[in-house]
Amino acid sequence: MTQPSITLPASGAYSLVNLRLHRSHLEKPDGLVFDTEGFALAEIDISAGAIDRIGPVGQGAARSAAIDCRGAIAFPAFVDCHTHIDKGHIWARKPNPDGSFPGALTAVGEDRLARWTADDVERRMEFSLACAYAHGTRAMRTHLDSVPPQEDISWPVFETVRDRWKGRIELQAACLFGIDQALDENWFNRLAEIVARHRGILGAVTYMVPDLDMLLDRMFVKAMNLGLNLDFHADETDDVNAISLDRIADAALRHGFEGRILVGHCCSLARQPDDRVKATLDKVARAGLSVVSLPMCNMYLQDRRADATTPRWRGVTLLHEMAARGINVCVASDNTRDPFYAYGDLDVLEVYREATRILHFDHPVGEWPATVAGNPARAMGLAQTAMLQPGASADLVLFRGRSLTELLSRPESRRTLIRNGKLIDATVPDYQDLDDLMEP
Repeated sequence: MTQPSITLPASGAYSLVNLRLHRSHLEKPDGLVFDTEGFALAEIDISAGAIDRIGPVGQGAARSAAIDCRGAIAFPAFVDCHTHIDKGHIWARKPNPDGSFPGALTAVGEDRLARWTADDVERRMEFSLACAYAHGTRAMRTHLDSVPPQEDISWPVFETVRDRWKGRIELQAACLFGIDQALDENWFNRLAEIVARHRGILGAVTYMVPDLDMLLDRMFVKAMNLGLNLDFHADETDDVNAISLDRIADAALRHGFEGRILVGHCCSLARQPDDRVKATLDKVARAGLSVVSLPMCNMYLQDRRADATTPRWRGVTLLHEMAARGINVCVASDNTRDPFYAYGDLDVLEVYREATRILHFDHPVGEWPATVAGNPARAMGLAQTAMLQPGASADLVLFRGRSLTELLSRPESRRTLIRNGKLIDATVPDYQDLDDLMEP
């Protein structure tokens, strides 16, 4: 990625003037005048790596180092709350044979058993994080396949990688397994101890199995005993009878769970009758769940048909209805160049761009930009909220687009990345770096 040629002063004290900020990214938008899309022309004073002031243009103390942004939009650095960097970039050696969900499950399972050594996982994780960093991400949650024997391989790798990236990307991990595997209580207890030891999140894929409520109880009790947060994949299907989101909300209310719960996908909700949808969303709101939609991956997998017919639905969940109830909603990257999604580069701007088109994050723009910053930061419990405010770290992504249509019409490959008040020149890695891992 080629960065634009702007220069920041060596002293670290400067102002960004004539830039556009969105109200959903501002903790206290005092004095700013917002247009119909929610953007205001503003200036930010920065020193010692932190934001000193945000206010209208021309109303702050004059600074000798003032950088004219010429009306460009700036976002806080991105937060990507649902990824799979342990799977990332295996497409070249193990593609999905037909683009289907079963095809993805089979291909990943075979590749994991055959190829996922510690070195293989670590190198692909490093590649993925380098991509995310170059696009402007400062925090990420990845899921780690944790079925035997992978839990003993991937979790130590994750800890090594997390330490290596400290200060660049704040990295979290959630274990991932089919919830029916928790029927083996001894194995499940051992996995939970691994997760706790590595300061992770307890997670699973939920299905409508006969023992679902008992298994959810097992997970909730274990999370409460170990002080862990929870993260579920739920209802990634068009089956209207898939209602595990409802059952997760029931379990959270039943246990009075006080930790954070993030639920991803929830695709089947969009296919269910209105009365069931309303009842489920009311529970989700009461339980305080956060929900993340994965628009690119779900549009790739859901409603894919083998009989030469066109897909009939988008595969995304009901974020508008959720947001109207005060539910914390997010969008995220999900899979990247693996059998679950053949494309992607962990570029959260791409996620937001596609979400705007697929989920109608426009007319009005409303608070939707928060789905890639403040909302996922809250879902992840980050100490820094990913809001722009005095005292916060000056972590910004400065684009060239001056309006929503300009921002979302081009890839913005020349975006400017500012971290801790300093300009960084991050470059996406070359795919050739992984060529030796793709050999038969």
